[in-house]
Amino acid sequence: MTDRTCLVISGGTVVTPHQVLADHSLVLEAGKVAGILPGLASQRDDAQRIDATGLWVVPGLIDLHVHGSLGHDVMDATPKALQGMAKFFAYHGVTSYLATTLAAPRDAIQAALANAARAPRSSEGAQHLGVHLEGPYLNPKHAGAQPSTYVREPDRQEFEAWLKIGGVRLITLAPELPGAIEMIDRGVAKGIEFAVGHSGASYEQVIEAADHGLRQSTHTFNGMLGLRHRTPGTVGAILTDDRIYAQAIADGIHLHPAVFKLLARVKGPGRTILITDAIRATGLADGEFDLGGQTISVRQGIARTASGSLAGSTLTLEVGLRNAMQFAGLALPQALPMVTSTPAEAMGLQGQKSSLALGADADVVLLDSDLEVRLTIIGGRVVHVADERLVRPR
Repeated sequence: MTDRTCLVISGGTVVTPHQVLADHSLVLEAGKVAGILPGLASQRDDAQRIDATGLWVVPGLIDLHVHGSLGHDVMDATPKALQGMAKFFAYHGVTSYLATTLAAPRDAIQAALANAARAPRSSEGAQHLGVHLEGPYLNPKHAGAQPSTYVREPDRQEFEAWLKIGGVRLITLAPELPGAIEMIDRGVAKGIEFAVGHSGASYEQVIEAADHGLRQSTHTFNGMLGLRHRTPGTVGAILTDDRIYAQAIADGIHLHPAVFKLLARVKGPGRTILITDAIRATGLADGEFDLGGQTISVRQGIARTASGSLAGSTLTLEVGLRNAMQFAGLALPQALPMVTSTPAEAMGLQGQKSSLALGADADVVLLDSDLEVRLTIIGGRVVHVADERLVRPR
């Protein structure tokens, strides 16, 4: 793949944090955004030129909740798995992601953490930002496809072992469990974000957790106590507390399009985060797949457990973006923050990741009018090209 000190992307419509700039050039140098100029950027002998005429030039997408793809899973705990996933994600416009685990035995979770900490970063794919631990501290009544055998209450000793390994960036837990609030306090002090998920927490319990620093919700509406007019429950707290970013799966299966539209209206693109929750079946034909020791059946792209519960998804993030625009009636510049600046902000990476602003990381995606990914750049390096004619020879 192209590896240049300087890349100049010309002729496209550049979407910055505050503007939509037609017929502008984006200059990437030394892995950073170095300039946004009207028309054609100045000629440079050392620059690789990319012709983005008729294309959207947008920040790289971020997926904060993804388990696997192409037969790989984070819980495989191998460099090969992360490398395979990373390359697949880049083909779909994802430049950064959180490697997401599930409820499992202690040694299995620690192995996945250690693998993410030591595995070399992909030179041809998305960069993982660390690990999202989805569980194991979940409410068994709302476990969904999480292996119920391994769902358990918060354990300080286990948590401290995670901290020693390092790399934990986000933890999904049920805040109503004994010891959960204390864990949030300890984790927030270490720079870890927390999300409510697989939870039967009351409205008041979620608000208390937010008071202690919980700032996200995992696949909102799914795997949690729903909204009722006298008992607003878990969902009611998420919808009404502006401190909480709401993750959502916009595949039209996990949420009815009207419910997604409601969520997007209530929280707004600045507090709505599109995720895939994709599993190892993503990118493959229908069949039977393993998820945490369970056999998952995928039919017409829909993954379910033997009992019929949804088991993650086979969604890719650019398709989720396209769906979100359709469901909520949003134009691309309106919806784009849900896969770029909003997840970056939720993880404390605003201005660094998924922003076409001076000094930001040079993670860029070119989309056509159908929002298909035509080219992906990560750290100033072209890692995926759907059409070689986009890249001009020197």
